[in-house]
Amino acid sequence: MYLNDSIFEILTPYGTSEKREKFQNSQYHKKRFMKNVLVTLAPGFEEIETITVVDILRRAGARVTLAATVTGVLEGSRGIKVAPDEMLEAVMDKEFDLICLPGGQPGTDNLKNDPRIEKLLQKIQSQGKYIAAICAAPTILLKAGILKDRSMTCHPSVQSQFDEYLDKRVVIDGKVITSQSPGTAMEFALKLVEILFGIERMKKVNAGVLARI
Repeated sequence: MYLNDSIFEILTPYGTSEKREKFQNSQYHKKRFMKNVLVTLAPGFEEIETITVVDILRRAGARVTLAATVTGVLEGSRGIKVAPDEMLEAVMDKEFDLICLPGGQPGTDNLKNDPRIEKLLQKIQSQGKYIAAICAAPTILLKAGILKDRSMTCHPSVQSQFDEYLDKRVVIDGKVITSQSPGTAMEFALKLVEILFGIERMKKVNAGVLARI
């Protein structure tokens, strides 16, 4: 049972399916229970990291927006093409509970060189929301000043850039979550579910995908 299912039963213990649907579509439900996540997309993105995060968070019930820095269908670092949901410019003023930056090259550098990304990161940090990055993408957080005095992890190829590097698959320090590589993407994504929705929702999602965590 999802958290919003149990709350519905408390509020409307004798509710019909029509009442249930009305409740779940209400502004109260959307504001209280719906989690909005932004995943950034740039040419040369790491495919496993990007798709795993989007897939797992959507399974959990998050509203995930895949926003691109450039127009059109984007090609990842291994030649896989993905169509974004939105352009980055269209989401700059929207509210998100979490932003996630996938790695890959040249995807990481393309995100790092886009001034809108740093602006979004600083806005989300000032709001006390969550920031997540995987693989080489923590270097973007470093440039934006997000990692000051924080423990973190990243792909070993860029670890020399960090003073607080930990050789762990996923590291959480406050509201900043970092992870190492495509091989840790599933653990990373499930941890994001746990952070946003709680451990029971994470377990429910994992019951369908059977990740070893």
